[in-house]
Amino acid sequence: MQYIQLGNSDLQVSRICMGCMGFGDASNGQHSWTIDEKHSREIIKRGLELGVNFFDTAIGYQSGTSEQYVGRALRDFAKRDDVVVATKFLPRTQDEIKAGISGQQHIQQMIDKSLENLDMDHVDLYIYHMWDYETPLIDILDGLNQAVKAGKTRYIGISNCFAWQLAKANALAEANGFAKFVSVQGHYNLIFREEEREMAGLCQADNIAMTPYSALASGRLSRHPGETSKRLQEDSYAKFKYDATEAQDAVIIERVAELAERHGVSMTEVSLAWLLTKVTSPVVGATKLHHIEGAAKAVDLQLSDEELAWLEEPYVPHALVGVMAQNTAAAAKESHVWSTGNQKI
Repeated sequence: MQYIQLGNSDLQVSRICMGCMGFGDASNGQHSWTIDEKHSREIIKRGLELGVNFFDTAIGYQSGTSEQYVGRALRDFAKRDDVVVATKFLPRTQDEIKAGISGQQHIQQMIDKSLENLDMDHVDLYIYHMWDYETPLIDILDGLNQAVKAGKTRYIGISNCFAWQLAKANALAEANGFAKFVSVQGHYNLIFREEEREMAGLCQADNIAMTPYSALASGRLSRHPGETSKRLQEDSYAKFKYDATEAQDAVIIERVAELAERHGVSMTEVSLAWLLTKVTSPVVGATKLHHIEGAAKAVDLQLSDEELAWLEEPYVPHALVGVMAQNTAAAAKESHVWSTGNQKI
């Protein structure tokens, strides 16, 4: 395993981050394909053996049971100071807004609950999971800064935002002496490269770590055409993200398969080896042992410039999908507010 500094933090993280969305009680949350605690523990233990020290979960994953599984496994298999733990919080609910719960109070409640689930006194990275258009940005930044000052998190990150939002947030944080975002977790892989338009340039200029999710396109970049899995069959959200562009993406997936055969490696290794030339540490989900084993091997695969270009050549622009598609209309409205000088901060 190789390690790298996480943006402007002092955290040294493995080049592969274990994504823990696939861990949790399958009867208690959004996904029906998640795996139970016994199998989650086996995968986490194997990841640690392979040198993975970076683990990403969220309070929203299977109603907090992912956090609980991860916390118990890391407590049993690792020393706390040897691992980097990230978790995420969701925006305020309408009930909280009606009850007058502020953004600062919401963050305090969310991180306290996550720490309870994880059975830890702090996390290393606390991530703003998706932009909250109902809460002033200054309240979010203040709440996160309070969490850092209280020692409940060492650093903060952000996910599912536009580059202009991240730039605005960090400028506002700097102006107020608050903690700034050191990482961004966006949707980025070989068949969805829209982060290259604005976000990648901002991150390179400001030394913000990119830790993208859906690194294997929910398994599409790791399987030959015709192969399937429980997740491919049941993950309706992934279908929403990828089915519409299946034909154009198939050209790239076929090239991944051909290059994998040429090198005598898995498609996972080729797909992640490409992504590792672009980002700090991709978040790679694992629901089977061979998933994390293949991800770890990718760190050692070196593709030539010609091979990288060949993988990239068929790509065509994609419409935003998933959370970012849902953000588009609201972001346009907020951008208009900024442009008219009626800043909502």
